[in-house]
Amino acid sequence: MRKGEATRLRILDEAALQAASRGLTAVSLADVADAVGISKSGLFKHFDSKEAMQRAVIEQVMDQFVAFVWGPAEPKPPGRTRLEKVFDRWLEWGEHEWPRSGCPITAFTVELDDQPGLLRDYLQGRLQSWRARVIGEFQALGDPPLNPAEAQAAFFQLRSYVLGVSEARRMMGDTDARASALAAFHTLLDRTIRVAA
Repeated sequence: MRKGEATRLRILDEAALQAASRGLTAVSLADVADAVGISKSGLFKHFDSKEAMQRAVIEQVMDQFVAFVWGPAEPKPPGRTRLEKVFDRWLEWGEHEWPRSGCPITAFTVELDDQPGLLRDYLQGRLQSWRARVIGEFQALGDPPLNPAEAQAAFFQLRSYVLGVSEARRMMGDTDARASALAAFHTLLDRTIRVAA
């Protein structure tokens, strides 16, 4: 990796850490530059605006998320086995990859959901792509495939469990949140498979 590429990656890593805790709009270019050990003008050699850096942060975090969650799940057989791995890795992502702040994607979503513009549009597109991928796995629980409405409802519940674990652990100090979520998720899979049968 060339020096310029390495510096750009360090900028994005630092900006993502700050954004996960403070929010994208609250990230200070000066704070990022200081943390990385470059001047603010040096930062602009890599990004021509704050919004360009924010967009790159969202892109990098989403790429990391998909690699972390989907990468280990993809080799698994489609359907239940793959969904179990997806769910387990999704919980790991928030708990262990981002222990100080929790999942940055959740933070970005809360921040941008009522802020029309390019950042919201980009994040929405990436989230829609992820949603479609997981819904496809729920459809694979049946033969013929589960109908789209039922698969979408199952995805909604899965996502709710992920968010619930984050709130329960981070806000309420519930150390059993993960076990509760796993039990609920396996019940969801059992119920969805019965519907598909």
